[in-house]
Amino acid sequence: MARILTGVSEQIPTLEQLQNLNPRQQPTYADADALTRVMDELRRRPPLVFAGECDELRTKLAAAAAGEAFMLQGGDCAETFETVTASNIRGTLGVLLLMAVVLTFAAQVPVVKVGRLAGQYAKPRSNDNETRAGVTLPAYRGDAVNGLEFTPESRVHNPQRLVETYNHSAATLNLIRAFVKGGFADLRSVHSWNRDFVRSSGVEERYEALADEIERALAFMVACGVDNDAFRTVDFYSSHEALLLAYEHALTRIDQRTDTPYNVSAHMVWIGERTRQLDGPHIAYARQLRNPIGIKLGPNTTGAEAVALAEAVDPDREPGRLTFITRMGASRVREALPPIIEAVEATGRKVVWVCDPMHGNTFETANGYKTRAFSQVVEEMNGFFDVHEALGTWPGGVHMELTGDDVTECVGGVEELAEADLANRYETACDPRLNRSQSLELAFQIAQRLTDGRIRRTNPVQEFRHEDF
Repeated sequence: MARILTGVSEQIPTLEQLQNLNPRQQPTYADADALTRVMDELRRRPPLVFAGECDELRTKLAAAAAGEAFMLQGGDCAETFETVTASNIRGTLGVLLLMAVVLTFAAQVPVVKVGRLAGQYAKPRSNDNETRAGVTLPAYRGDAVNGLEFTPESRVHNPQRLVETYNHSAATLNLIRAFVKGGFADLRSVHSWNRDFVRSSGVEERYEALADEIERALAFMVACGVDNDAFRTVDFYSSHEALLLAYEHALTRIDQRTDTPYNVSAHMVWIGERTRQLDGPHIAYARQLRNPIGIKLGPNTTGAEAVALAEAVDPDREPGRLTFITRMGASRVREALPPIIEAVEATGRKVVWVCDPMHGNTFETANGYKTRAFSQVVEEMNGFFDVHEALGTWPGGVHMELTGDDVTECVGGVEELAEADLANRYETACDPRLNRSQSLELAFQIAQRLTDGRIRRTNPVQEFRHEDF
């Protein structure tokens, strides 16, 4: 039974108190009364997720922290209202299911599936303004704040967009729940998940061969009397960066059974590299929540800083509570990551160590496209695994920006996309994403690292469960 969630109590700092802590990367609204009306409306809206679901995710992340599971977190860089369609949602979910089944079956490790979706509508920016052809306007900060179109009207920070963010997030979650519980995620459909892929490269052939193995394994289990209805559904969770304090605060509720606060906009939220100041409002807000919390760590993070953040957000050292998402860059990961892991592990706590191989490897091409090289993404991922192997710690997951479409936004991969190919289908609203072939190729690379004998799992899985897919 879903637990009843009510309005915010004194456990959460007020928005005014948070605003007094020098918040960064926040919108500038001309009409404060309009923002108040929007927040009042959002506080009356039903929760998008339930407390029990957040607790389930925290339990599964505790397994990842203990070396018993692996977290797969992925989705769009910046969702847009325009792309909330059944086709786009199905595509993103499909590629994540493809990746999860590769990791689970090939590596024999349960995979915790978390979408970077149903709320990823706001983005931090390096500059407040953007200039084109001598015209300067506010930077695009995601559809939750303003529009992508480069016009004065579109770039105004509009609080009514927060309501649209809620509406589109609700629509996305509704469809995802229908997909994962209504047969789309049935393991007997592993071939159909790949049906729309262009069969012109080795990565799809590898997946089809693996799907054949899965079908034979399923047939064997059914013949042994295993109830095949258990293979129809999966658990899938939502996450986004908790950037906009007004939106997150308005969607915080108290679980009446436990009298504890939950952010009901997502199962998991994370605090970004630009807003994780120890004395800042984002940490002050997140530390009160019962949701699993992620924190992004860049290459300049020290071990002492990571420990201080862990103490602030997870003082009780609760399993599954805290995930550190490291984004170091391929050239720095082997140098910057070990001191952080060593310092945190020395405290005795077990966090989920997740690699974000995307954000530290962005560059601009000669023809003006922001891109990432697939080879650098793989290099950072391999560096992440190498560090954990050397330290004897568990590489708990991966965090990626990806899409189920055949976009051309990242160079390289099995299709050998070149800089000249980027113009073909460069569709992102912000940062470049892996396309579905690149995503699947990366999944095979990760699976290999999990099974090549160099990573010693401390607590191997003892039984097969479909929910692990």
